[in-house]
Amino acid sequence: MRIALASDHAGYAEKERLKALLSDLGLEFDDLGPSSEASVDYPDYARAVAEQVAAGRVEQGLLVCGSGTGMAITANKVPGVRAAVAWSEETARLARQHNDANVLAIGARTTPPADIPDIVRAWFSTDFEGGRHAARVQKICEVERSRS
Repeated sequence: MRIALASDHAGYAEKERLKALLSDLGLEFDDLGPSSEASVDYPDYARAVAEQVAAGRVEQGLLVCGSGTGMAITANKVPGVRAAVAWSEETARLARQHNDANVLAIGARTTPPADIPDIVRAWFSTDFEGGRHAARVQKICEVERSRS
């Protein structure tokens, strides 16, 4: 699987640490930045990842910022993206199983650093369950289309 990866300045160090785990999981990734801890505008990086996902150039995205929230909000503005903030293995699994989320957002300042690798592992090892959840995801997509 190929994913797009990005952060802001608050998530930069964690993004860099996650690269080894992503490789260990057999994931190929495009690092869309930033390239340092210098202050940046997180919407620019969240949008870049979301556009890669929406265009089908990658299967999923991974975003790391201070809380995860700003990047998730930004990513969710791009049609075809279902970004979720996960702060535990359970929230990561449920976002994939029930919502077919395709972008994971993590808060580097709000999530214990020791938990982040487990959250990432849970996310990338979980598939969408479909079934009764498929109709609900379809409704999400219908709302998205009505906004366009």
